Amino acid sequence: MIRKGQISDVKEIQKLLITYASRGDMLSRSLSEIYESLRDFYVFEQDGVLLGTAALHIVWEDLAEVRSVAVAEDAGRRGIGSQLVQACIAEAREIGLKRIFCLTYKPEFFGKHGFRLVDKSELPHKVWGDCIKCVKFPDCDENAMILDL
Repeated sequence: MIRKGQISDVKEIQKLLITYASRGDMLSRSLSEIYESLRDFYVFEQDGVLLGTAALHIVWEDLAEVRSVAVAEDAGRRGIGSQLVQACIAEAREIGLKRIFCLTYKPEFFGKHGFRLVDKSELPHKVWGDCIKCVKFPDCDENAMILDL
């Protein structure tokens, strides 16, 4: 079941994100950051166990980022990540956004959802606020992708 994140989910969301952040696959998020942006998060829960998460973070009047997409490793390849990304896309449309972007090492995954590769220079400078926290900054090797809604 996909639902919006709740306060009781924050520590489990962080555990999922740490799994991938520790390998350099995504940015880590502190508990404080997750609490502050909890309304951005969707979770996939099955039988009381949180198996996946994704967030839609609004950046500007016409732009949001899909980020923090993570699925428990033992629950992979079951479409959970796709369902979470689709929930983010649906919300973006519902609230009237025109574009969504992501920075990813999985361009094939996001391509299946209609995202297209773009040069990072096409993204507004405002987008890079989180990048300063990354150990790879300024030599980012992620792929920038955009979905026009």
